[in-house]
Amino acid sequence: MSGGSAAPKPGEPGVRTGRTAGPGRGGSRFGRLLRGGGLLRSRPVLRLFARWVRRPLLPAVRLWRRNIQLRIVAGTLFMSLGVVLLLGLVVIGQVRNGLLEAKERAAQSQAAGGFSAAQDRAATTPSAPGQQDGVRTGASVNWRSTLVEQLASGGQSAFNVVALSLDSGDTASRGARASGEVDPTTSIPADLRHWVAQGTGTFQKFTRIHYTSGKASEPGLVIGKRLNDADGDQYELYYLFPLSQEEDSLTLVKGTLATAGLFVVVLLGAIAWLMVRQVVTPVRMAAGIAERLSAGRLQERMKVTGEDDIARLGEAFNKMASNLQLKIQQLEELSRMQRRFVSDVSHELRTPLTTVRMAADVIHEARVDFDPITARSAELLGDQLDRFESLLSDLLEISRFDAGAAALEAEPIDLRQVVRRVIGGAEPLAERKGTRIVVLGDQQPVVAEADARRVERVLRNLVVNAVEHGEGRDVVVKLAAAGGAVAVAVRDYGVGLKPGEATRVFNRFWRADPARARTTGGTGLGLSIAVEDARLHGGWLQAWGEPGGGSQFRLTLPRTADEPLRGSPIPLEPEDSRRNREQTAGRDRESGRLTAVPAQPAGDRSALAVPPRLPGPPRATVDPTALPGSGARVVARTTTDGNGGTGPATAGGNGHPEREDGTRGR
Repeated sequence: MSGGSAAPKPGEPGVRTGRTAGPGRGGSRFGRLLRGGGLLRSRPVLRLFARWVRRPLLPAVRLWRRNIQLRIVAGTLFMSLGVVLLLGLVVIGQVRNGLLEAKERAAQSQAAGGFSAAQDRAATTPSAPGQQDGVRTGASVNWRSTLVEQLASGGQSAFNVVALSLDSGDTASRGARASGEVDPTTSIPADLRHWVAQGTGTFQKFTRIHYTSGKASEPGLVIGKRLNDADGDQYELYYLFPLSQEEDSLTLVKGTLATAGLFVVVLLGAIAWLMVRQVVTPVRMAAGIAERLSAGRLQERMKVTGEDDIARLGEAFNKMASNLQLKIQQLEELSRMQRRFVSDVSHELRTPLTTVRMAADVIHEARVDFDPITARSAELLGDQLDRFESLLSDLLEISRFDAGAAALEAEPIDLRQVVRRVIGGAEPLAERKGTRIVVLGDQQPVVAEADARRVERVLRNLVVNAVEHGEGRDVVVKLAAAGGAVAVAVRDYGVGLKPGEATRVFNRFWRADPARARTTGGTGLGLSIAVEDARLHGGWLQAWGEPGGGSQFRLTLPRTADEPLRGSPIPLEPEDSRRNREQTAGRDRESGRLTAVPAQPAGDRSALAVPPRLPGPPRATVDPTALPGSGARVVARTTTDGNGGTGPATAGGNGHPEREDGTRGR
């Protein structure tokens, strides 16, 4: 139909809007923003409302989830209450039906006798012929009044009698009579009068009986029948039986059942609480002892009484704790023996090593007089003795950490000076590798209370490893300070780390590539000692890497000794990582401003792929360094998703944003 087509929406094909549809100019993206704006605005409101509703319920929900005794007792109470309510409804229904059936049978018998007596009285009373209509009507009224009084006199307030004329109209002028001050107009239902007027049998109905004296209405049973009076005129005779006694009896039964039901529910709740307590108390005791055992108090044991299943559980728990304590003591003794052995052997090797070193130096100085093969052997002997001395020093240092004898000599130092000394010592190796070491963030002092010797040893390990594994590309050393923490990050663009390797890189004698030759004579203990040095300062040493994209090691130290760390001023994953670059490129494409993705050039090292700006203030996090290498993450090679895009696959297998401590968000 013409004129009924809907107006096209902005952003649809073939529609011209105020802007040219295209990248960065609106188009379909403008339409999506219009359609999704209401939903985006409503989501924060819904979250705030849900949080407002959930906040008062959190303590109760937490108590419900943590207290099994409360759940069992509450469940017992609710089920007992349901059973009592169901049983009460059944009992009350049976009592009510029984009372009504008994009352109904007695009322029907009483009403049948009254109807028979009224019919017999009408048959035995002679009519007065020749009277006028007015006189006949008055006689009929007097006869009905007398009949009602006589029939009601045998009830003794057990019932009332009402006599009504058959035709409608003014019932008072037609001989309406009632006993006991009953209001016949409101007490006799209209449908019951209709049934009585149309039928010849007896009809009944439950209703409420009203009184003209102001007495409160009460439930009752009305039984009526159509009869003939002494003059042969038809009239309606009703028996009204109050049910107040039955109602009082039913109320008494309800009160009794409610009191008994409440008592039963409370009693069942108390019984359930006592029974559950006998089971829950040993379980809580076992949980508390297990927590103390996990805290290192291995002498804790459960108190066992009786011979039931709980007692058997306690005995088994105590036996397990005893065996665990014995095994831990054995392992601690073995560990002490091993540490003592390593320390003793290291010390004992120093004397023969000194002698061998002296002899090797003499041979090395006289190598010019040897033949080429012997001279080369003298050089190899000197190099390997240097490596052996380094390994022996690292073993002694590790043994000090294992024995808890390492001491921290902290004093305020400027990390920029430490970084300059480290870079100066690594320059010869960097020149041989063709690597340039770049420092960022050294414009302002970076001061912290630390042991200069240990921090320098950590940074030397990180920088030398970055140069050795950097494949001749630039190595970036970044310094930053924020809040109560300082950080130094060493970034290389070499082979990187494979998924899972960042968690093992701090293990002793671990190597990413066992076949890779060590050109610097490393011992395999450098990063292990470095992470122990970081822990001794109360700091973090963490690793990040991606295959083919290089790696970054971050050292975070507190500004003041013994101050807990809450975050790091440098993110563990660098801003020029593959994932961050792709996210930045995606945002630029979304906004219509496609930018070139920075990449590390292979031939020209002048263009650094590291942004010069520093990150913002750190976020509050927990200490992720409970184990060596914890908090580290490895980004895998990019994978293609179902939409044709690419994205990095993390070692955790999820896409949650990274926290400041390097762990993945759950």
